[in-house]
Amino acid sequence: MNLYEKRLSNIYDWMAREGIALVMFEDTEGRRDKTIRWLTGQPGDALLFLSLERKCMLVPWDINLAKVYAAADIILSYGQFDRIPRNAIRKAAERFKIPQGSKIEIPPVTSYPVFLNYVGDLTEFDIICRERSAVSQAQKFRAVKDEEEIKIYRKAAGITNILTELLEKNVRSGKIKTEMDAALFIETEARRRGCEGTGFETLAAGPERSWSIHAFPACTGAAFAGQGLSILDFGLRLAGYTTDVTLTFARDPDAPQEKLLGLTERAYKLALGMAQNGASARNIAAAVDGHFAKSKKAMPHALGHGIGLEEHEDPPLRNREDNTWILEPGMVFTLEPGLYDPVCGGCRLENDILMTETGPEVLTNAGIIRL
Repeated sequence: MNLYEKRLSNIYDWMAREGIALVMFEDTEGRRDKTIRWLTGQPGDALLFLSLERKCMLVPWDINLAKVYAAADIILSYGQFDRIPRNAIRKAAERFKIPQGSKIEIPPVTSYPVFLNYVGDLTEFDIICRERSAVSQAQKFRAVKDEEEIKIYRKAAGITNILTELLEKNVRSGKIKTEMDAALFIETEARRRGCEGTGFETLAAGPERSWSIHAFPACTGAAFAGQGLSILDFGLRLAGYTTDVTLTFARDPDAPQEKLLGLTERAYKLALGMAQNGASARNIAAAVDGHFAKSKKAMPHALGHGIGLEEHEDPPLRNREDNTWILEPGMVFTLEPGLYDPVCGGCRLENDILMTETGPEVLTNAGIIRL
């Protein structure tokens, strides 16, 4: 089987267990789901229909793009259905000969009024819309990367590491003076090296703005890497997959700032040491929270998260009762302890980790850079 057939097979098996005849995935404005790219390779807006008979129909907005990038049993232009998903789902039901009374599942992000429209237009079928859906199952499958995805990640991490080294060099030489300089440098160098761009908006915060978890605006013309603490959070997107790292630049930190840096570095080391096969994601996050609490500090965000076609995927590494995730080989996730102070500024250390059969492999080389 090819790459996409293996991924589709998992969804088809789940459909058989659930007794669902037809499933719709949707990646459109306001209802984004990168699962369609994961299952077919289609990088743009589209609908995807999977039948219990193990066939798929892709309905892309850009048919020309789909002919180049996508793999599906049937590819039909969205324009054939007046760009109305209900029309497309009826055509899919006809094409796959779905019996009346069968269950047809639509995405869980569908609003209630729109759900009622589906029910009203497709009265001969049992339309279901629920949280425990094919979408949620696909997200769980996506948490464990296959060999092709891991290959992409190693390449993307290599490019990220090159940029990390160049960033440090250019900050030290004075070529990067402002937040905007840093952000534009990353965007330019990423594309120059074959990336699709950045995986998300680069967050560049100089000493006056690093107290925020995610600086707003994301970057300005303000000075970067001046005296104190500066944060640079970025990711590179390669073949759809994004890396996610954070560098902290510390120039002549005072004693309180040095304490934040030291606590963050020790938290990262603690987390990495605990991140082993079979480890509880929640327990790792709880240990880091406890580490900070001993110094009467608190981390205001999760310890980390999975990455993939989206910058935030499963597994979550957070200290919450509902977090039951266990780390296993194939998972790619971040570890990103951080502390933020309105007076001292903030610091965060974030790297991307691949869990292998023998334990964690640190893919990226981000860190706290003392100038």
